[in-house]
Amino acid sequence: MSLDRRLDHLADMKRAGDAAVDFVSGIQKEDFLTDLKTQHAIGMCLIVIGEATVRLMESYPDFVTDHPDFPWNSIRGLRNRVAHGYFGLDLEIIWETTQITIPELLESIDALKNWRAQGE
Repeated sequence: MSLDRRLDHLADMKRAGDAAVDFVSGIQKEDFLTDLKTQHAIGMCLIVIGEATVRLMESYPDFVTDHPDFPWNSIRGLRNRVAHGYFGLDLEIIWETTQITIPELLESIDALKNWRAQGE
């Protein structure tokens, strides 16, 4: 696969992360905790981010190894928990993920894209 495919996976992660942030923009935590539609939308975004991460991990292991500070395994693990419902989801953690982790992840994705654009 070409470099473009790597960038495509990063773009998929970014789009899903941006969507997750948009879905919770302007709502309070208490509203999120009772809003099944938003919970499911966020869950789907987390699955998309995780799927793109897994594709990068499987197709470009050197790229993953070159970026050990990026939370590859954590993202994959969260994707698995959301997709398979392991032990139920802690909505408090999902909320925190939308407020802290995803915005940080978006910055990291931008850094990866910029690093790739500059060339290894």
